[in-house]
Amino acid sequence: MSIRTTMPAALKPFYKEELARAKDAFSKKEYALSWHHLERAHIFSQPYPIAHTAVHWKMLLFGLRKKNGKEVIGQVSRLLLGGIISFIGKAPTGNTGGANVPPFKKMAIPADLQSIIDKTKS
Repeated sequence: MSIRTTMPAALKPFYKEELARAKDAFSKKEYALSWHHLERAHIFSQPYPIAHTAVHWKMLLFGLRKKNGKEVIGQVSRLLLGGIISFIGKAPTGNTGGANVPPFKKMAIPADLQSIIDKTKS
């Protein structure tokens, strides 16, 4: 079992870019696009407890701002467990992190994200 606590420096700019794009889209009321970028940030963050928890926090805030009760409830449970699951190396790869998908379901990683992940492995 590999314990990874922090995201590799080479991957951080891609993760931060997705979060910045999510924030920008939300400010423009482009909510679907904002969520899309949060999901992409989530995929990058899954193996890393701190980043993974941070994305779920941002997803919770999104749910609160959109008054989406299902998302809020889903994110609270993910906030409680997501970091732990990452810490022990059991986060399901590719899972987009929203309440619309089962929390332990593995999903395909989009090809562009997989390419970035492969190039930035430490």
